This record gives sequence, structure tokens and C-alpha cells, in this order.
Amino acid sequence: MNPQLGPLNPQEVATLDATLLPVLERHHLRLLAHGLKTLQAIAAKSRPAQTSGDPPDRAATLGWVLEQAEIAHDQAFAELFTDQLECIGHQLLELAAQRGCTALSLNLDDLIGWAQQQADQRLATKPPTPPQAEPAPPPQAP
Repeated sequence: MNPQLGPLNPQEVATLDATLLPVLERHHLRLLAHGLKTLQAIAAKSRPAQTSGDPPDRAATLGWVLEQAEIAHDQAFAELFTDQLECIGHQLLELAAQRGCTALSLNLDDLIGWAQQQADQRLATKPPTPPQAEPAPPPQAP
């Protein structure tokens, strides 16, 4: 993992940025991709023989977080970052269940497909029609 770029390589970032998703959804997608790659790296370190499957447990995740030089000195941030990785892990478990695979076997294409499907579903629902103002009564003849 390149500490300056994070777990995503430039080509992966470009792939995410090239989606036609709205900015907020693209940001969420990038966070999920970042979390997936990070959890895969943690799993590869903590259980090298099994890099797919469920996300690593909290102890393995926190241990990995505390090994990162930029974070090691800040226990409170390390705990919060670990909490966020756990939340992403739960989201990945839900997505993997929908896809019929394991959370850590997901890839960038899976995440993009899910995000696009979510956007399509949201756009397919007709938004509520705003209330219409009552028409003005016709002017009275003098």
C-alpha cells in the first residue's frame, strides 16, 4: 500500500472518478473501495492463507491500524478509524450477501455495479409531486 495514495492505485481512482454517479455517491463509492482494499490488506497480513471471506475481526483491524506510523500516536483516532472500518465491513457483508460471494472477494467492479444499481433504483422512483397552488379566482366584473 502506498501511504501517499492509500490502498487504491491511480487507475482504480480514475475508474471510480469516471462513473457517471453524482458526486456524493461517487465519494461513498470511493470510501467503500478504500475500506475494501484496506480490509483485504489487513486480512492478508493477519491470515495470509485466507484473504477472502469475512472482514478481519476488531482486534486484527485495530492492531493493523496501530502499526500505521501516521496513526500509532493517536489512540482516539485509531479507535475511530477502526470503528469506521468495521462499519464498512458490515456494508461489504450486506453487499456480498446480495451478490452471493464473500465480503473480501468483492472487487471494484462489484462496488461500481452496486452503486450504479442504487442510483438507477433511486432515479426510477417518481418523486412526489409538489402541491399545486389553488388557481386564483377570476376577476369580478364591476
